[in-house]
Amino acid sequence: MATYKESGVNISMGDRCSALAYGAAKKTFPSRKGLIGKPVVMDGGFSGALDFGKFYLIQNCDGVGSKIAVAEAMKKYDTLGFDLLAMVADDAICVGAETVSITNTIDTNKVSADAIGPMMDGLRKACIQQKVVIPGGEIAEMPDLMKGNSWNAAAVGIVGKTRFITGRSVRPGDKIIALRSRGFRSNGFSLVRYILRKNFGTKWFAKKFDARKSWGEAVLAPSIIYSAALLELLGRYGEKRKVAIKALAHVTGGGIPGNITRVLGGYGAELNNLFPPHKMMLDLQGLGKVADIEAYKTWNMGVGMLIISNESAKIEKSMTALGIKTQVVGRVTKEKGVRLVSRGKFQCGKVLQFS
Repeated sequence: MATYKESGVNISMGDRCSALAYGAAKKTFPSRKGLIGKPVVMDGGFSGALDFGKFYLIQNCDGVGSKIAVAEAMKKYDTLGFDLLAMVADDAICVGAETVSITNTIDTNKVSADAIGPMMDGLRKACIQQKVVIPGGEIAEMPDLMKGNSWNAAAVGIVGKTRFITGRSVRPGDKIIALRSRGFRSNGFSLVRYILRKNFGTKWFAKKFDARKSWGEAVLAPSIIYSAALLELLGRYGEKRKVAIKALAHVTGGGIPGNITRVLGGYGAELNNLFPPHKMMLDLQGLGKVADIEAYKTWNMGVGMLIISNESAKIEKSMTALGIKTQVVGRVTKEKGVRLVSRGKFQCGKVLQFS
C-alpha cells in the first residue's frame, strides 16, 4: 500500500521541524515589547498576527510545492499562479484577514521566459480576481542547487481587532460546513506523482485519465481561491460582517483531520456528510492501494475549506451564488478527536477515527 512516507515525505519529522521553527520564532516575540507590531501568540494558527493598534497585520507564506514538477513535465505553467495565491490568501482568511499583497520568490536551475512568463501571468490574473497586489518579488538562478523550479510567496493582510477570528467561541454542537475543492490544490503531490510514475512510467502525465483529459491535465487543475468569496460574508477591512463565523480551517497538508483539529479548541469533530472525493482521488487510491485513512491525512478528498458556524443557510446561499459548492458536513463534539464517515475507495461508509 502506497503511503506519503513511501513517496519521500516524512510527516512526523515535518511536524517536529515545524515545532522547532515556531519555537524559535516565538523567542523573537519579546523583542517587539512596547513597540508597534507586537506579535500575537497563535499556537496552531494558519497565519501570524502583529498588533498595529486598531488592526492586526497578518503575515504568512507557502508555495506550490511539487505540483510545479507536473507543470514542468507538461510545459504548462499558466495555472500555477492560482495555486500560489490560494495557499497564502486562504490561510490568511482563516483569521478573517483580507489579503492586501503578496511577494513571491522563484528559485530555478535555469532562468526561462517560457516558464516564468506564464507563471507570473497566471499570478497576475489570480491577484486581479482577488483584489491583491504584487509589490515585488525575486528570481534566483541556482544551477548547482536546483533541478527545476520552486515557487513560494509571502502574503500581507489586514483585519480589524474586533473581526479577528480566534476559534475561542467554538462549542460542541456547532455546525461544520465544507466548501468543495476542484482537485488536489497544492498538497500531497509527492504521493500523486509517486503512484502515477509507478503505474505508468516517466510519461505518466500524457496517459489518458478520461475521454477529455490526460492525467497531467487532471491533477494540474488550479485551486479555487476562497478568500474573496468568504470576504463577501466576513467583510473587507472596514466593512460590516454579514455572518457570524467562529472558525475556518484551510484544508492543506494534513488533510481534513489535521486541519480541522487546529481550530477546535480542544473539542472534537464528527463528519458524517462529506463530499465524495474527486474521481482522480479515488482512481489514485485504487492504483496505489492507498488506504482511506492515509488518503484523508494526505489529500483534501474534495474539501478545500471548512467553516464552523451556525448560520449555514446564509453561507450556503452566498457560496452557491458564487459557484462554490457548499454543504453542512458535520458538527463539533465534546469528545476529542475527529471521526469521519469515509467516502473513500476501500472503506466507504465506515467510520474512520483520527486522534
